[in-house]
Amino acid sequence: MAKMTMVQAINLALRQEMEKDDRVIVLGEDVGRDGGVFRVTDQLIDEFGEDRSLDTPLAEAGIVGMSIGMAVYGLRPVCEMQFSGFSYQAFHQIECHAARLRLRSQGLCQVPLVVRAPYGGGVRALEHHSESRETYYAHTPGLKMVIPSGPRNARALLISAIRDPDPVVFFEPKATYRAFREEVPDEEETLPLGKSVKVRQGKDLTMISYGAMMRPTLEAAETLKEEDGVEAEVIDLLTISPLDHEVFAESVKHTGRAVIVHEAPRSFGPGAEIVSRIMEKSFFYLEAPIARVTGFDVHIPLFSRESAYLPGKDRILRAAREVLNA
Repeated sequence: MAKMTMVQAINLALRQEMEKDDRVIVLGEDVGRDGGVFRVTDQLIDEFGEDRSLDTPLAEAGIVGMSIGMAVYGLRPVCEMQFSGFSYQAFHQIECHAARLRLRSQGLCQVPLVVRAPYGGGVRALEHHSESRETYYAHTPGLKMVIPSGPRNARALLISAIRDPDPVVFFEPKATYRAFREEVPDEEETLPLGKSVKVRQGKDLTMISYGAMMRPTLEAAETLKEEDGVEAEVIDLLTISPLDHEVFAESVKHTGRAVIVHEAPRSFGPGAEIVSRIMEKSFFYLEAPIARVTGFDVHIPLFSRESAYLPGKDRILRAAREVLNA
């Protein structure tokens, strides 16, 4: 198995699916000749040509609108928003059409569409380049909202998203694009959408996260073991909607304590829904209040202040110890 970055793993997923199924088309701003702003689609145009690796105008609503039409008529488009903050221009197409066509047509129309978008902070980017707004899409009926955390699950989840009969918004944490490598098998590998995974076993505390926040969460869990003798169980959500509460609710039943970590703003964020599911399913097993470590209810700041906004290992550790000592 080759060791790959997330960029390379996503590129592999796209290439393999385009080889397997000529209905799969990649389109977006600069995805063809330039290989995308982060080079995720690099060299696909050389292998599959301009008809299947399609450079589009700078018009997000047009990109998604055209992709919806392609999907309804039998293709499997994978369209890229250069940054998730640019997708707002296409929100009407995603919310009012892609998410509703199955309902509107009483099941006659499927929309096998993937909207890829780099999201989140950690790369000192400009406004509209660093926000974490997955709640918009997770809150929208008819959409699936998927966020991988590493190269291997990114490749497996993207393949599943491309094959799914319904629209999937696929957020890629740009802070992890080239941050580390993982072994990615050459043979085909998929992960089911809507399922969480337990990435670390533990008995004292449940830690729940996803995307780029998985790395500081795992680092905090390891520090808890080394310094406090605490065995933390860590859950990677992978899919925000539909939300798989069974894994983390069952974990909380055994640990009695929970900490939730995400970089999206705190109010009405994914953490609030996770807390609600725990209260519904595991309330009588709780031994302490649930803690949330999140971004703040402000726009993510620029440059020098970005690290103060993003949850890091130290903030996660403080919250975990407060829960453990409650």
